[in-house]
Amino acid sequence: MCRQSMTKQNSRLTKNKNIMNTLRNSVRLIGNLGATPEVKEFEKGKKVARIALATNETFTNAKGEKVTETCWHNLVAWGKTAELAHKYLTKGSEVAIEGKLTSRNYTSKEGEKKYITEIVVNELLFLNKAASKQ
Repeated sequence: MCRQSMTKQNSRLTKNKNIMNTLRNSVRLIGNLGATPEVKEFEKGKKVARIALATNETFTNAKGEKVTETCWHNLVAWGKTAELAHKYLTKGSEVAIEGKLTSRNYTSKEGEKKYITEIVVNELLFLNKAASKQ
């Protein structure tokens, strides 16, 4: 293999590696809110929004029937993203999100260990104006 060809190949591999690094723990979803976002404000003014997002997948089963399955996702948005979600989103709003998957656990008041998987939202895109607050 000639030196120029090897250099091009190495350049492509480096570019692909950089692209793959940006995909690490990356979640992208489009769906509808199951409820208006719940927003909490902390002492120093920092805000967090908790959002329930439904995504739908439609397929034809073995009997030829059209089936739609809904999957629910727990989203968490902080700061300015939380403020925007609180200001503009309501139940039914269609959004596209990009974020990362996180897991945490805690002990309930009853002493049970609880596990939660959430998506921490980095970007939020409003897809319809009809469901947004006016």
